[in-house]
Amino acid sequence: MSAKSPPASSLAVHNVMMANRSKDTKPEITVRKMLRDAGYSGYRLHWRVDNKRGKYLCRPDISFPGRKIALFVHGCFWHRCPKCNLSLPKSNTEYWRSKFDRNLERDSRKESELINLGWYVHTIWECSIQNGVAEVLETLTDKTNRP
Repeated sequence: MSAKSPPASSLAVHNVMMANRSKDTKPEITVRKMLRDAGYSGYRLHWRVDNKRGKYLCRPDISFPGRKIALFVHGCFWHRCPKCNLSLPKSNTEYWRSKFDRNLERDSRKESELINLGWYVHTIWECSIQNGVAEVLETLTDKTNRP
């Protein structure tokens, strides 16, 4: 059962929260541009991955379905980057703690399930896009025998 969201503390907070996007975020767009510039086109955005029974599993931010490569571009705030170690918001802390715990559990479950299906999974953190993309390009080069 999911926790009920408390009401926003103000109209401004409500508007800011409503403006958060789940896809085509600035970090995602940056990663996609870096992949294209390196010559890796042919990826799919938010490609639906089903489990062995045909049940919906997840939609990685970027995937190469034929090669079974899934890339997740995680924002440091929402997915609780271990490097950044960001503090919780000061209001509604129990709600936020619960929300972030659910996000982490979901991320871990998706990654495990994809790995069990034979996918290579890589998470690129917003704070380390340059390094994360370099690691992905190295992996893609290994998996595709491309320079």
